[in-house]
Amino acid sequence: MSKSKIDILNRLKRIEGQVRGVSQMIANDRYCIDVLHQVQAVKAALSKAENEILKDHAASCVSEAIASDDAAEQRVKFNELIDLFEKVKR
Repeated sequence: MSKSKIDILNRLKRIEGQVRGVSQMIANDRYCIDVLHQVQAVKAALSKAENEILKDHAASCVSEAIASDDAAEQRVKFNELIDLFEKVKR
């Protein structure tokens, strides 16, 4: 397994812990604003994980398609990225 995938998995494990922490905060009747701050932290952490996964995809899958000189595969990878960016805009 590559270092980038290990880093992503570690990041996701930390996020998992953060989400459990938010659940515990709600169960313990913590102040709503404190809970919301933690939810914002989880969202930011997920955004960073998403960026790392996208970078990994570009560095491996997309670059392999470009190097392959297979126009159909290049088009598929390009369209995947366009679809992803369209979903993010919504």
